[in-house]
Amino acid sequence: MFSYIFGRVLATIPVMLVVAFFVFSLLYIAPGDPAAVIAGDQASPADVEKIRASLGLDRPFLVRFSEWFFNLLQGDLGTSMFTGMPVIELIGQRVEPTLSLMLLTLTLAVTIAVPIGVLAAWKAGTWIDRGIMAISVIGFSVPVFVVGYLLSFFLSLELDWFPVQGYVSYKKGFGVWFEHLVLPAIALGFVYIALIARITRATMLEVLSQDYIRTAKAKGMGQMGILFLHALKNAAVPVVTVIGIGIALLIGGAVVTESVFAIPGLGRLTIDAIVRRDYPLIQGLVVVFSFVYVLVNLCVDVIYTIVDPRIRY
Repeated sequence: MFSYIFGRVLATIPVMLVVAFFVFSLLYIAPGDPAAVIAGDQASPADVEKIRASLGLDRPFLVRFSEWFFNLLQGDLGTSMFTGMPVIELIGQRVEPTLSLMLLTLTLAVTIAVPIGVLAAWKAGTWIDRGIMAISVIGFSVPVFVVGYLLSFFLSLELDWFPVQGYVSYKKGFGVWFEHLVLPAIALGFVYIALIARITRATMLEVLSQDYIRTAKAKGMGQMGILFLHALKNAAVPVVTVIGIGIALLIGGAVVTESVFAIPGLGRLTIDAIVRRDYPLIQGLVVVFSFVYVLVNLCVDVIYTIVDPRIRY
């Protein structure tokens, strides 16, 4: 097990190198001149050149990439062009809301999606199955921001059950923290629930047709034991895979969700950085998101070997 994990960790190094090179190249690929944006419309060409020189934008690409990558290895993501603060500090200030939103969304999605996926497979062909699959289709079809606005309108403005916007730290109490995050988590997790439920149903249908399931039924094992102890365990690998892949949905959807619900997290920070063309901050955010996604994939690979010991790469 240790050698397998060590090998997977080593395999992530070239991936992160490619990601780092691409992220740094954004400064040169993206249209527009950040120095001109900072200088403003009334600035003269000389002023723009001064800013370019102060930011080091007039230096060769490979020289700047080497310095940036060396600093990255030391945990230095650079300095924001607009605030003058270290990028790592700006990201650290916004981690809690985004991490809270993603963890709550992941918990709700898995808790809801896996049981209803199992239920749909158990009741295949019935109105329960068709109803669950219809909701899944809706989940895939409706954008996150539409779900967010509908939830805010009906449950916050009309019924006054939840706050409309904002975020409150868990340090001020679990109840108020949950109240502010439950609607964003449902909006963000709607498509995620649909995805996990469909994959769970499809995989369970295949497993339930196996001979050992019929043998378990013949021995008089209860339905819940068959579904969750035998069938779901053997259907777990595809489900774990789609849960891991869905982390990318959460990262992308968090940008939209945090804007709709005015949550001061990394998603809002990303939008602000893009609008201002704050390239060091954009680069730092993309590196962090990429690292998280690579780490999640690593964890999924390790979980494979726990769920199914036959899997060894």
